[in-house]
Amino acid sequence: MVMGELTQEADVVVIGGGPGGYAAAFRAADLGLDVTLIDTDKRPGGVCLFRGCIPSKTYLHLSEVMHDADRARDMGITYDKPKIDLKALRAWKDRVVDKLSGGLAALCEQRGVQYIQGRAEFVASDRLRLRDAEVSGITFEQAIIATGSRPIPFPGAQIKKGGRVMNSTGALGLPEIPESMLVLGGGYVGLELGMVYSALGTRIQVVEMADQLLPGVDPDLVKPLKKRLDTEFEAIHLKTKVSRMEEGEGGVQVSFEGESDISEQTFDRVLIAIGRSPNSQKLGLDNTKVEVDDRDFIQVDDRMRTADPNIFAIGDVIGGMMLAHKASREGKIAAEVIAGEASAFDAVAIPAVVYTDPQIAWCGLTETEAKQQNREVRVQRFPWKYSGRAVTMGVPDGLTKLLIDPESERVLGVGIVGRHAEGLISEGVLAVEMAALAEDVAYTIHPHPTLSETEAEAAEIFLGGATHVPPKKK
Repeated sequence: MVMGELTQEADVVVIGGGPGGYAAAFRAADLGLDVTLIDTDKRPGGVCLFRGCIPSKTYLHLSEVMHDADRARDMGITYDKPKIDLKALRAWKDRVVDKLSGGLAALCEQRGVQYIQGRAEFVASDRLRLRDAEVSGITFEQAIIATGSRPIPFPGAQIKKGGRVMNSTGALGLPEIPESMLVLGGGYVGLELGMVYSALGTRIQVVEMADQLLPGVDPDLVKPLKKRLDTEFEAIHLKTKVSRMEEGEGGVQVSFEGESDISEQTFDRVLIAIGRSPNSQKLGLDNTKVEVDDRDFIQVDDRMRTADPNIFAIGDVIGGMMLAHKASREGKIAAEVIAGEASAFDAVAIPAVVYTDPQIAWCGLTETEAKQQNREVRVQRFPWKYSGRAVTMGVPDGLTKLLIDPESERVLGVGIVGRHAEGLISEGVLAVEMAALAEDVAYTIHPHPTLSETEAEAAEIFLGGATHVPPKKK
């Protein structure tokens, strides 16, 4: 077979092999449809697996291990200073990624999903042209666009191989352990990668235009993390922006504007983490009826349908919360709608997690949103200094809070900062999604001592008093 000569047909074509794309492809195949999955990588997994979620969490776990070793000193156990083997760290990350991507490739084969490596472009509402692939074109009944997003560049800064200015993809390659690094952006990507490099020995500074780290996240959840980062990082510059960045042989010279007390400084490396933009360009959408907004996000309804009846879209490319688990749910909905099932995106609570140390997680209504909406809520906080399990682990600075409707007593939102928030938030998601009442959470027996019981005790405070919290003064 000569590359590029073969054309094919399929019931459903999914463009993009990330968590949204492969979830859509697998669900469509399970529903009996003939499915082709297309991506530029050799295996399915997308940015999340190869250049995002999985590599970053692999490194974050290792940094957490080192942080725990430091905490152990106060508990009577002292370890030698860790020896960092960058080659071995990269090899461990590669083994994790390879194992997971191999598993996805096997699932494609087991489900009968054809996987094609290549770049797809619409030539009509029912036809794709493929580049750099063994197949030149595909005719389809329905298509699902799941092309994801890419890092937003900093104006004037060039990301080049071997350069000192990096985006998240370059940073996850761990090219070296620089002595100093500026993280441009105080969002979750910048803070997570900043903690990884800090644990490895890099002096980290963060610059953020907003008045707090993690803009939009409730301040009381950010406070314990900010306290930790003030000791972990060399400096955090809020209400500050970078006005100029120039890369030279000796480092990257950066000029600042704003409320910071520095105006210019040189760093070994700069990490740009100022957000992501949708991969909706170069798809040939002009040859379809698909509509995009002024920020290039594809417009869809609650069934993931675009303005073109043959084409659906999911994940980062449609905007909203750019989260892998949201994309996966949307992918399954698109597949179900294509198969003729009654399905729509109607999630009440979408969990978000920041994998720093401490972690931050939230779902449903946030306190910030409630204030913006002038919505009356009761906020009940359970400080982890009253949690036996948190104290045994040496992490008493955490917090669990519930947002409760004062009339119906329904749980509207949950926020957690502390160890294992990534897992604890799932109970909150279930409570919000099922319209649970505060007493449902409070009267559900939680094992003791655990961090999960902090959610029950927060609910007990609402009902009149928690076991491990001092009573309110009458």
